[in-house]
Amino acid sequence: MRRDGRCAAQSNYRTKFTAFSACSAVNISYLEIQSLSQDANKPSLPSTLYTEEYFLNACEGYEEFVESQGERLSRRLSEAFAYAEVKPRMKVLDVGCGRGEILRHVTKLGARAYGVDYAEVAVKLSREATKDEPTPIGVYRTDAKRLPYPAGTFDRILMFDVVEHLFPWELDTALKDIQRVLKPQGMIVVHTAPNRWYDQYAYPIVRGVRRLQGKKYPANPRALNVEANVEVHVNEQSIVSLGQYLKRAGFTQVKVWLNSPPQHRIENIFFRGARHIFFKWAPFRWFFEREVFAVGVKPAR
Repeated sequence: MRRDGRCAAQSNYRTKFTAFSACSAVNISYLEIQSLSQDANKPSLPSTLYTEEYFLNACEGYEEFVESQGERLSRRLSEAFAYAEVKPRMKVLDVGCGRGEILRHVTKLGARAYGVDYAEVAVKLSREATKDEPTPIGVYRTDAKRLPYPAGTFDRILMFDVVEHLFPWELDTALKDIQRVLKPQGMIVVHTAPNRWYDQYAYPIVRGVRRLQGKKYPANPRALNVEANVEVHVNEQSIVSLGQYLKRAGFTQVKVWLNSPPQHRIENIFFRGARHIFFKWAPFRWFFEREVFAVGVKPAR
């Protein structure tokens, strides 16, 4: 009887803990939306912020691109691309095509690749990177909020490391136009980083611990690792907010999840244990994992 009582108590605790976690996530998301509303009327970032130096020295995957000219993708670009499940004869649009390496990998799978970018430098780099591909690739300079394609054109649309560069009003508009140009049952695949909840809630803790260890961590989390992000990151997402954006745009079967880059630190047993808890257990992992992935499907007619 005692064991049954203990199991019942544990089950009741888990139920309460799960409910508490869900309520906390909703409350945080509400505060998140409130804090972002002040950006509603801000103009788009100038395209001139995105220079060749940015794409070749700061933008995700630049080391692999420079080394292989796009033959090899970075870990997280490769992971995001795999979720698209690109098949031969599909039409695939890369929104924010940057240097063009994703376009090359689309054509390798026998699909038709199309790329758009807001930055003139990106269009130049993408055209240069794809000029020798046997299948023609259309790369155009345009705004993600006004895609120059008829409704129902694409089987897949990729949006890798673009979301965080768009103000909330821009992201809403862009996702609605992306949904328009997708075919029924077509899929969008999104990757964005960092996780907004990491920056807001976990980073101050991480920074405090690292500073005690004698390491320098900037006060602004956007300056961590890539200082250029201070200027160009304006709208980081959480697992809750990104799902809400996709649903507002009309996507169904929305799934949002988190991941983190592998850590190769030599740490004592205390830090290894803490890392396991923070990165593997909910709700802690919602705040400590740094990368956000999502997929959504355009409903059938």
